[in-house]
Amino acid sequence: MNNPNLQLMVYGQNISQRTVSVNYQGVLLKKVHRVDNPNYLFLDLEIAPKTPAGNLKINFGDYAFNYKLYQKPIHESRNQGVGPEDLIYLIMPDRFANGDPHNDIIPDMQETSLSRDSMYYRHGGDLQGIINHLDYITELGVTTIWCTPEIENNQPVTSYHGYSVTDHYKIDPRLGTNRLYRQYVSLCHQKGLKVIKDVVLNHIGSEHWIVKDLPMSDWLNDAEKYPISTYNCEPVMDPYGTVKDRQATLKGWIHHSMPDLNNDNLFVQNYLTQNTLWWLGFSGIDGIRFDTYFYNNPQYLAQWASRVKEEFPSVTILAETWVNGSAKQAFFNGGNTVNRNLDTHIDGITDFQLREAILTMLNETPQEWKNKLTPNVAMNPVYATLAGDFVYQTPSQNLAFLDNHDLSRIYSVLGLKPRKLKAALTILLTTNRTPQIYYGTEIGLTGFCAPDGLVRSDFPGGWPDDEVNKFTKDGRNEEENEIYDFVKKLANYRKNSDALKNGRMMQYFPVNDLYVYFRYNDTQTVMIVVNSNNHEVSLNAEDYKERSQFASSAVNVLTGKKINDLKNMAIPPNETAVFELK
Repeated sequence: MNNPNLQLMVYGQNISQRTVSVNYQGVLLKKVHRVDNPNYLFLDLEIAPKTPAGNLKINFGDYAFNYKLYQKPIHESRNQGVGPEDLIYLIMPDRFANGDPHNDIIPDMQETSLSRDSMYYRHGGDLQGIINHLDYITELGVTTIWCTPEIENNQPVTSYHGYSVTDHYKIDPRLGTNRLYRQYVSLCHQKGLKVIKDVVLNHIGSEHWIVKDLPMSDWLNDAEKYPISTYNCEPVMDPYGTVKDRQATLKGWIHHSMPDLNNDNLFVQNYLTQNTLWWLGFSGIDGIRFDTYFYNNPQYLAQWASRVKEEFPSVTILAETWVNGSAKQAFFNGGNTVNRNLDTHIDGITDFQLREAILTMLNETPQEWKNKLTPNVAMNPVYATLAGDFVYQTPSQNLAFLDNHDLSRIYSVLGLKPRKLKAALTILLTTNRTPQIYYGTEIGLTGFCAPDGLVRSDFPGGWPDDEVNKFTKDGRNEEENEIYDFVKKLANYRKNSDALKNGRMMQYFPVNDLYVYFRYNDTQTVMIVVNSNNHEVSLNAEDYKERSQFASSAVNVLTGKKINDLKNMAIPPNETAVFELK
């Protein structure tokens, strides 16, 4: 790779007593680190740029290990990056579709229970199940798939979610194999789909092989000193904060089953960074979603992201920043827009603030906004949130979403009202963000996050013995088809609309509970109208002539109806409309 330095972790009984040597053209053994545990050695290698591929023989006295050196794969369809031109589809593999029943139970793994009636046990979904439904996903208008972690979680309970890794270099056998994962990425690319991998650097599973025999005493953060994280982001960014509070956030364990990695430790840093680079090179994925971002050493995270960009400059990094307020989100984003004096090299953050604004707009009446705010700022909360985009270097790279695997499903939050769901989805798919929908939102799956297993239900039809198959039109009821058709129409329109994918944005100050914004470029203008009134509104496009003055007609994107009179555009009560101006 571009950086010639590689650190190998070698594990074996009393391996530190061995003498190590390397004899390979272009490879220099710079240093051998012997650490607290005699069963580990860390080898610092320097690999020259023109080193040939082949078997690197590492000698340990009377034993030799062959380590394969590969050329860095360079293909057009690999490591493409993800951005506002995409629509991301979030899947929890165990709960989406079971394509290979033979791997439902692996006898030598700790959790051998399989029960679809339980929210805590495994259900049998796998990578083959996703592969079998790639056509469904592409037809919906999706361009990118993000799965919760696919790597091995050999935990005794609740191993299905993937966030308790027990082997960083291995796909969980109940989901598939490393080879199948690489095939999955390749098949996605062939169908015009990109792939995001969920990366966790903050913690591992309690059954990780490395936890059973730690290389050194400070590989993990001290569980007695920092038993539970405070989950507070403020101490990390507080200019007046204390070291004590900061450490409580950064070093506290999220859960007793998820030991917290000490990523102040340079050996831990190398192990994690190289693992990320390995997956990027091995599989060709296009983006990374970084889990529990702000719980990690910020200086290390900047170095990690810098290394990723050094080797794979097109790869997109999206950080989960579950915080309140745009300024706090921007603190973790790329650039130095809020005087942090540190560039994180992150492309975008998970925009919880915009999500809250959308929910407030749809679940509260305009009068409720006015009761909370002073008269001169009593405005549509989405407008107010987007007006604060000056804190971001590139707001369009931020991940906009309505729900995910940790949140109540949006249809339940909106009271099972199709009109509200359509309004939320319209805003999601038309603002200047990178949009993400959660599997099943397109058919109105429901569930409140108490506990979170209730929002991780199976996709009906993903299992051979399911009574109904909601992957098909005939398997969906009338309301589900109404929602599905809406998402499909708008998502595919967006897929072909340069204005919505990469155009500029202009929004007007909301007047009379009518919020109007535009997405546009030199060849296309799309007008979005949000009517928060309980009555129909007649909109005059001339009131927005800064963007509409060149138009003589419009087409309603969702109905296909042409509108010739732009001075009298009827907007139904509590609805959101999308028009392409002609």
